[in-house]
Amino acid sequence: MEQGEAFERVMCVEDDPDIRLILDFSLARLGGLTLCLCEGGEQALQRVQDFRPQLLLLDVMMPDMSGPETLVQLRALPQMQGVPIVFLTAKAMQDEVEALLEHGATGVIVKPFDPVALPGIIRIYWDHGRDTQG
Repeated sequence: MEQGEAFERVMCVEDDPDIRLILDFSLARLGGLTLCLCEGGEQALQRVQDFRPQLLLLDVMMPDMSGPETLVQLRALPQMQGVPIVFLTAKAMQDEVEALLEHGATGVIVKPFDPVALPGIIRIYWDHGRDTQG
């Protein structure tokens, strides 16, 4: 991540079409961000190189590849080193959140989330990710 770089590009990996619509409304329309919406881990791996996300929102439970499995494969890519990856999950138990963070996630956002607050929340994760790179 470059110092002084504006936060613009977010990749969202979510299998539920209704949640993808909410993410699009929240982040693109309210947050003014450029989104790449993916239905699963395989699609994210195919698109990540061209899109070059600055932050990635990743669902935990998906049919083709789980969020943690996707995270491992993304972290193996040179362009994804240092990019904040934040899990989206309906499972909010403390031990489950801690396990996701141990996978190398920057943070965890619990569903249902507030679509109006989401752009500000992910901006905090992006700022934190930049701070840890410096």
